[in-house]
Amino acid sequence: MEMSSSKLWTPAQEVVEGANITAFCTWLGKHSGRTFSSYHELWQWSIDHSEVFWSLLMKFFNVTYDGVAEPVTNGMAMPDTRWFEGVSLSYAEHIFRNETSDTAAIIATDESGESREISWQQLRKDVASFQEHLRRSGVTTGDRIVAFLPNIPEATISFLAANGLGCVWSSCSPDFGVAAVVERFGQIKPKILIACTEYNYGGKTFNTTDVVEELCASLPSVEQVILVSAGDNHTPPGQSPITKHLWPETVGIDGAVLECRRVSFNHPIWVLYSSGTTGKPKAIVHGTGGILLEHLKYGAFHNDFKRGERCFWFTTTGWMMWNYIHGSLLSGCTLVLYDGSPGHPDLSALWQLADRERIAHFGVSAAFIMSCLRRHAEPNRQFNFASLRSIGSTGSTLPAEGFNWIYDHVKKGVWLSSMSGGTDVCSAFVGGNPTLPVYAGEIQCRALGCSLFAYDDNGKAVNESVGEMVITRPMPSMPIFFWNDPDGKRYHESYFETFPGVWRHGDWIRITEHDGIVIYGRSDATLNRGGVRIGTSEIYSAVDLIPEVRDSLIVCIEKEGGQFWMPLFVVMQPGMELTDQIKKRINQSLKENFSPRHVPDEIVEVPDIPFTISGKKTETPVKKILMGANPSKALNRDVLRNPQSLDFFIALAAGM
Repeated sequence: MEMSSSKLWTPAQEVVEGANITAFCTWLGKHSGRTFSSYHELWQWSIDHSEVFWSLLMKFFNVTYDGVAEPVTNGMAMPDTRWFEGVSLSYAEHIFRNETSDTAAIIATDESGESREISWQQLRKDVASFQEHLRRSGVTTGDRIVAFLPNIPEATISFLAANGLGCVWSSCSPDFGVAAVVERFGQIKPKILIACTEYNYGGKTFNTTDVVEELCASLPSVEQVILVSAGDNHTPPGQSPITKHLWPETVGIDGAVLECRRVSFNHPIWVLYSSGTTGKPKAIVHGTGGILLEHLKYGAFHNDFKRGERCFWFTTTGWMMWNYIHGSLLSGCTLVLYDGSPGHPDLSALWQLADRERIAHFGVSAAFIMSCLRRHAEPNRQFNFASLRSIGSTGSTLPAEGFNWIYDHVKKGVWLSSMSGGTDVCSAFVGGNPTLPVYAGEIQCRALGCSLFAYDDNGKAVNESVGEMVITRPMPSMPIFFWNDPDGKRYHESYFETFPGVWRHGDWIRITEHDGIVIYGRSDATLNRGGVRIGTSEIYSAVDLIPEVRDSLIVCIEKEGGQFWMPLFVVMQPGMELTDQIKKRINQSLKENFSPRHVPDEIVEVPDIPFTISGKKTETPVKKILMGANPSKALNRDVLRNPQSLDFFIALAAGM
């Protein structure tokens, strides 16, 4: 059975009246005569008249552009749809038009707790100076600029400078292995590499000098390396013939003028990458205008960002949320950056940050929230969160228990905005809405302009039952192409093979009676036990109720003769052992909260669960290993934050 979905939050009338989405509805009434009695009615209109909707957003947000905005699309179906082909614009220009003198553009902090503010004027000066350095280095529109940096202001400055020159941006965090970085950057042949010589994490300093030298040797297209040092290391590394500069040289050019070149709507803004757990990462290319419109829309309507508010999301430069949260600058917000571990010195670090820096919109992963729950954290006993208006959650499914924990132990009146989308669109398909209630375990709504449904096996839309998440109409922020995929074959295979002409995202979802969304996990990791499909998130939410268990992973192995084996692997809390009594409690939790079919065939204690660097569990590769696949082909170790965690599963498979 389904867990009950209780109402946890209802927006006050003044919240509804002051919401950006309410202002949009009022504007629509004045400019087009359209009125809507509910959000669902507005959403339905936005997908039924998608070209009109996106065209009106250009006007509502006063998007600045050259050219003509008609026709809105080229009239072709996904994935060949192209939007506003007669328009040229700049993402960076729309950020800097929010420049003000009374608020900081960026607040940067780290594990030390020390913060530094960067004014809009300083940001403009540094971006302009860095642009001048790039121009002197022969950089031009379309060149690729890549960064191997932590979440520090230098990464933001580099991105804005590159974007203003019409360059294509890409970044990886310094916890990526050399091979993983080369697999990504090597595909797009960058001209400039911006890299750190050291970074700090978990109270330790890691020197990356040798890593940078290896990158220089492995990326022959790189003509220049710009080195960012967090400490006293001011010596360019190695003997590579590539030109090297130190960061202070590049932002110390006096008299530089900010440039925001307007490029075509579908000009590449950046390249993001799929996880690459089972093959070469897909190099996903997004268009400048599509991302601009999507970030304006989602940030304003679904995050309710407002000018002067402070916005934060815990992320690294290797996760699409780094790109996404920079969109808060489009709304005139102050961007709060954090460099370091979310758990150092303990799990109160980020909550302390939210309180100290008066953050209005605070975003973390669902895994972080569940870690706080399992460790019985009570932030509301330490902090008052006077400025905190919303808490965002993404990265994986947040179960009902995580929702309840936020309201019980963080802040009663906060708006919990769970969202899900991904690298594919650098935004969310489903997410928050400040005018709707919050129900435990449910994402509030489908995003405006996103024609999202749950399909059954026959390709029919279903409500209040589980199906494949699909998108039936194009969105401007869908990839314009994959790099090195000239005929679009890999792009088509990734989304359009199952339901022709319809984007299959790969998540298993249910649209609820409230028009909310429950996500049950990746459909390729779905547990198919004797013909009955079980969502991995259901298993995890029930296991999370057992305080002795730190984490878990489940797979279902199909065997000959129609047999199957569904083991549950658990990591115990420090000092705890997996006893028969704990196994019994796990099984009881699964039976009571779901059904006897959710009970595993075996519960096995393991030292660790494999996670990607961006924090996602890797069920499918573990399943392949246990079914006899070559481990080197089942999973790329370089994309894991804890590659040693695979050793247990490899040994287990060898003994089967």
